[in-house]
Amino acid sequence: MNNEGNINLGERLARIISFVFHPLFMPLYGLAILLSAPTFLSYLPPAVKRILFTILLLNNVLIPLLLLPFLRIRNLISSFYLDDRSERIIPMLTASILYFTTSFIVLRYQIPFFLKSFIFATAVLSIVVSMINFWWKISIHAVGAGALTATVLLLWVKMYTPLPLLIVVVILLSGVIMAARLRLDTHNPLQVWVGYFTGLTVLTLFILLI
Repeated sequence: MNNEGNINLGERLARIISFVFHPLFMPLYGLAILLSAPTFLSYLPPAVKRILFTILLLNNVLIPLLLLPFLRIRNLISSFYLDDRSERIIPMLTASILYFTTSFIVLRYQIPFFLKSFIFATAVLSIVVSMINFWWKISIHAVGAGALTATVLLLWVKMYTPLPLLIVVVILLSGVIMAARLRLDTHNPLQVWVGYFTGLTVLTLFILLI
């Protein structure tokens, strides 16, 4: 009985972690880090920060979430968890289109280039992951964790702002997220690690090279 209770508790915790750090939310967390870290980005006017958060929230969180019930009604997905690789194709391609839409909207604003490149890099990463998903099931949660790690590393490198504590926190958090996905048995270790390093590598290379 105790073992069964421990298993249920472990699964519940894993589901809570998976929800809180859902891939849709990760760019918002990344933007929050960029705008609150001790760099010149933190001095942007509050109104500008609100606009950026609102655009990202509407385009890349609320619209994709509202799309899921429609897909479920049309029997294009069997559950909101999207555990089946083939059922992820339409939501992921839609998310990619919305990320590029967000990128082009943000390009019109007079904000630091680093913020524009971050949002555009997220759109590129979304396309890369969508293409991988056509042939192989990759952990999107781990992709988000890798991208979040890359965000902090890039702040350190591009903004010359040492953030050792934040790096440690983000890496540990990434481990927790990846462990949660393995605990739920939604991915194998290879899918999780490939996801993490895909997010880390694509975001880092794109921003460093543009």
